Amino acid sequence: MVLGCQSPPLGEVGWGLIILKLMRPYLLLTPGPLTTTESVKSAMMSDWCTWDKDYNEGVVEVIRKELVGIASSRPEEYTAVLMQGSGTFCVEATLGSTVRPDDHLLVAANGAYGKRMGVIAEYYGLNCHVMKFDETQAVDPAAIDAYLTEHKEATHVSVVHCETTTGVLNPLEEIAAVVKRHGKTLIVDAMSSFGGVPIDMAQLGIDFLISSANKCIQGVPGFGFIIARRSLLERCKGVARSLSLDIYDQWETMEKGHGKWRFTSPTHVVRAFMQALTELKEEGGVAARHARYCENHRVLVEGMRSLGYKTLLADEWQSPVITSFYYPSAAFDFQSFYQSLKAKGFVIYPGKISQADTFRIGNIGDVHPDDFRRLVEAVKEL
Repeated sequence: MVLGCQSPPLGEVGWGLIILKLMRPYLLLTPGPLTTTESVKSAMMSDWCTWDKDYNEGVVEVIRKELVGIASSRPEEYTAVLMQGSGTFCVEATLGSTVRPDDHLLVAANGAYGKRMGVIAEYYGLNCHVMKFDETQAVDPAAIDAYLTEHKEATHVSVVHCETTTGVLNPLEEIAAVVKRHGKTLIVDAMSSFGGVPIDMAQLGIDFLISSANKCIQGVPGFGFIIARRSLLERCKGVARSLSLDIYDQWETMEKGHGKWRFTSPTHVVRAFMQALTELKEEGGVAARHARYCENHRVLVEGMRSLGYKTLLADEWQSPVITSFYYPSAAFDFQSFYQSLKAKGFVIYPGKISQADTFRIGNIGDVHPDDFRRLVEAVKEL
C-alpha cells in the first residue's frame, strides 16, 4: 500500500492473508531461530523501560520464576539468570564463571557444540580434557565413569543434551547418574532440548543448565539463560574471567534489583519470550510439546524414507529436534534442493559433519504434522 493512496477493497480476510505472508514468508525448519507464532512476533511491538517495575517485575521476574518451574520439581533449590547474546554466550559465561583455576573440567563431545565447549575452555586456560565420541553415536556413560574413576582430580563434567550437529539425543539420565555418583558438578548444554524434551534438574542432579530463547520455548533470538543450583551459584562470586559474562554478578544484580539487568536488556525479545512461555503452558507444557515434536519427526522420517532418503542416525539415538538425512546420490545438489524447497515455502539446514554428505530438517517451532506432510509432498515434486 502506498501512503496517501486509497487501499484496494480487500477486506479484513484479504489484508490478513497479506500480513500473514509478510510475517511468515516460509517455514523455518531449523533448530533455532525457528518459526514463531504471530502472537510472539506481535509481543515485540511495544517499547519497555528497563528501569520500570512493569518490565523488571512484571516480565523479567515472571520469566525467571517460570523457567525454574519448568526445569525442576524442587524450584526452591534453583534460580535463573538471563544473559544477553546467543546460547554460546551463555555456555561461555557458565564455564568461565563456575570452573576455577584449580578445577578440572571433563567435556564429553560428540559434535560441534561439545567441541565448542572445549574451545572455550582452551581460551580461558581451564584445566580441561575433551572426551571425543563419534558424531553419529551417543556419549557413552561408561566411558565417563571410567574417566572419573581414574581421574579423581576432575571437578566438573559438561555435556550437550541434544547435539544438533546430527540430531543425536545423549542419554542424559544415565550420564547424570554417573556424574552424581562421583560427586562432580554437572553442566548441561540443553540449548536445543529444554522446553521440548522433559528434563527435571532436581531429579537428575543437574547443577547448571543452559538454553536459549529461540529454541524449544519458541521465542526469538537475543538472549539465553542459565538455570543454576542456587547453593553452587552463590559460591561463584569472583570466579568469572569476564565482566559482561559473569553469571554470578548478573544473578546478584537481578536478585537485588528485582529483575534489573546489569547492562541494557533486549526488551522486545524478552517480552516475546514471556508470550512464548504463555503459549507453552496453553499447549499443555513440555510433555505436550514433546509429543508434537515427536509426531513431526515421525511424519517427516516416514515420508522421506518412502521417497528413498535415508537417515544418518540409528533410531535409538535420534532426537525429535532435528533430523539428518544422507544425500540421495553423488549427483545431489544441495543448493538447488534448498532453493527449490524455499520457493515452495520451506527453509532447511545444510549438514554439519565431515564424514558424510547430509542435510538437516528441524522439527521444532510453531510447525505441526500437516506442515511436514506438505514438506514431503514438496520434496516428492522436485
